[in-house]
Amino acid sequence: MRELKILAVVVGLTLVMYWGVEPYAHHEMHPTVAEADFDFKDVDGLNGAKGDAVNGATLVQANCTACHSIEVANFPALMSNADNGAAYGVVPPDLSSAGKIYSGDYLAAFIKNPAKAAKVEHKFVDDAVHPMPNYDWMPASDIADMVAYLQTIAPKEMSNKEVFTDACLRCHGIKYADMKGGSMAAQTPADNIKAYMGKTPPDLSQYIRSRGHEYLGTFINDPAKHLEGTAMPRVGLNEEAQAQVIAYMEDIGDSKKSQREELGPKFLIYMVIFAIFAFLWKNSKWREVH
Repeated sequence: MRELKILAVVVGLTLVMYWGVEPYAHHEMHPTVAEADFDFKDVDGLNGAKGDAVNGATLVQANCTACHSIEVANFPALMSNADNGAAYGVVPPDLSSAGKIYSGDYLAAFIKNPAKAAKVEHKFVDDAVHPMPNYDWMPASDIADMVAYLQTIAPKEMSNKEVFTDACLRCHGIKYADMKGGSMAAQTPADNIKAYMGKTPPDLSQYIRSRGHEYLGTFINDPAKHLEGTAMPRVGLNEEAQAQVIAYMEDIGDSKKSQREELGPKFLIYMVIFAIFAFLWKNSKWREVH
């Protein structure tokens, strides 16, 4: 009976400490933020317009291919990653999959005003300018045509790795993926991206474990929700593409998750059985003493 009283006191104190610390950790250090918005309601997007992909092809070729490659349409990069990084601060993305992984409304808003759509206007003040110029001088119909073209040439299916590569690898490396073949180092040279962003973007190998699904789900959708004034842009991934990015991060950074979750209940059952036998053994040895 004495041991049970001691156990009850220990459990009670533990619960009180947990109740006092856990809410602070979750609500003060990690405040609740708004859910991910894949409709990008705050942007001036397509506004329901349907574009003409044929005219969009001409517009994209005339306005985009000087900086962006479009491998699927036979427009290779004109400079190496090192030269692109030195010229722009960050390697411009290949646009082959842009129509697949990005929201159409976000793409339209980004073409009009990249800094505003990406929520990084605070980075470009005084004489600083975003490396991609605004195209808000173009008619809305032309921008809709460009988006339609990008959606037309985009692949119908992409692997999780391909989506991660196109969405994240220009700035972030994920070195644990190298063990599965090929290099997954950041495409932009470290010195260039550090000068452009203010600090070197982190390697994402273990972010699935250090941040978790919920945090990544809102952070990728809108980094400013968690880090006001951050240099990381809102990239505009649609819901499917973002889920693929997180799935790839889990595959690389927490590949044993399913095995761990399967083992957990078995271990708890073992501990319960062990505790029962320990209790019975203790009673058999100390019955006369007590």
